[in-house]
Amino acid sequence: MAVHKRPAAFEGVDGRSYSVDILTDTTGDRHAPWGAYLFFVRWGQGEPEVTGHLETGFLVTGASEAVVRHQLGAMQLATVKATLDGLLRGPAT
Repeated sequence: MAVHKRPAAFEGVDGRSYSVDILTDTTGDRHAPWGAYLFFVRWGQGEPEVTGHLETGFLVTGASEAVVRHQLGAMQLATVKATLDGLLRGPAT
């Protein structure tokens, strides 16, 4: 994902447009103090307007912000798209 140097964009299974970025935050775990997750912005139709967002939980955790950003940045775009679609479908029952 990181090779593109800009947020990737997808059409979700709901037919809406999404862009995605990697965000990081502290975890509160002293053994893995940093985590990285995907943040999907949903765009409205017509004029560019944000109409909502979805986010994963931490997908990777580690010792530094740079490390977790790099690890998550290695995720294949097909996996990012599958992650978005899974969020849109909701929890499996």
